Amino acid sequence: MFQPLSLFVGLRYMRAKRRNHFISFISLTSMIGIALGVATLITVLSVMNGFEKELQERILGFVSHATIEDWGGEFENWEQVVETSRQNPEVIGAAPYIEQETLLKARGVNGALVRGIIPELEPAVSDLHQHMVSGELSQLQPNSFNVLLGEGLALRLGVGVGDSVTIFAPQVRTTPAGIIPQVKRFTVTGIFAAGVNEYDTALAVVHVSDAQRLFRLNGTVTGVRLKLQDLFRARLVASKLANELPGVYNVRDWTQQHSNLFRAVRMEKLVMFVILSMIIAVAAFNIISTLIMVVTDKQADIAILRTMGASPKTIMRIFIVQGSLIGVVGTMLGVIGGVVLATNVETIVPALERLLNTDFLSAEVYYISELPSDLQWQDVVKFSGVSLLLSLLATLYPAARAAKVQPAEALSYE
Repeated sequence: MFQPLSLFVGLRYMRAKRRNHFISFISLTSMIGIALGVATLITVLSVMNGFEKELQERILGFVSHATIEDWGGEFENWEQVVETSRQNPEVIGAAPYIEQETLLKARGVNGALVRGIIPELEPAVSDLHQHMVSGELSQLQPNSFNVLLGEGLALRLGVGVGDSVTIFAPQVRTTPAGIIPQVKRFTVTGIFAAGVNEYDTALAVVHVSDAQRLFRLNGTVTGVRLKLQDLFRARLVASKLANELPGVYNVRDWTQQHSNLFRAVRMEKLVMFVILSMIIAVAAFNIISTLIMVVTDKQADIAILRTMGASPKTIMRIFIVQGSLIGVVGTMLGVIGGVVLATNVETIVPALERLLNTDFLSAEVYYISELPSDLQWQDVVKFSGVSLLLSLLATLYPAARAAKVQPAEALSYE
């Protein structure tokens, strides 16, 4: 791109000790500004990638990738659906479930989502068994009327393992004493902690047969949950399976249930990218200021080069080299700093919390109480490219101005 003369003189100007130290100071601040901008971009976007990944893992550990439900509300031929789903190479696991919002009562009363599962099939579609604080998933046996509670829900009800919880069904019974609600006493045999407040404070898990008896479903289920190899093909695969089955089914996937949350995270990432890119843009403006002052300071040198036969394009390339070098060095420092911060943020933040005796992300307020980080190298390449492009664009006006210097006019003032 550059002739040897342009490259040599441009690098020479960078190494030379200028008479005006203010120019050197602005060059240094431009370089530092670009480095800070790139490092901040890499770190912040890595943290946001970490949040998105953590949300997906935690939420999708309890929410199925896709569900197939009968439009009538009672799924009778669920065994056929499970068997057909398992034959699809894109399906990792399939299991029936029952879900019903109701009330739980012990020392306190709290609304909750009661989910009926088959313990032997559940590990194929969720990570519930990996989040057990006490008890085991296998303790949910048919007709045992045992229940697993979220950690927060157990705290609100004031119960622990071995205590009893009364679950109310939405159906009622007519007796000589009048209409009374359908209730059943369950024994708490386990507590789980998903790390997501939505499930820790409002989810109770029972055996599917106990849920059928409680809600009077007569052997039917709410639907079939699916876990897929590629979660982004969830709706497509589930719809294909539903079309292969007799009858009409309602298909839902994880993007419908939590679309607003993940859409908000992606929007925040885009906005943060635009805002933080302004830091690099401000540093690029400093490059313009630096080069304009260098051009003014080097007018005699430019005039001499022109009289020796250098073309305007050669002069222009000299200052493009000088300004681009500021951008390249600043970008390299920013990439190194950003990668170091992004890969160690999970160590740095707890250390700052201990030092300041504070909690940045309270578990009572946020889904995720720890600051995760997921460094993606395509982001590093993208941010570096933006930085280098802005630095290059910032050199064009000062370089063009240097190319227009007239030798006779410049030397007449020397």
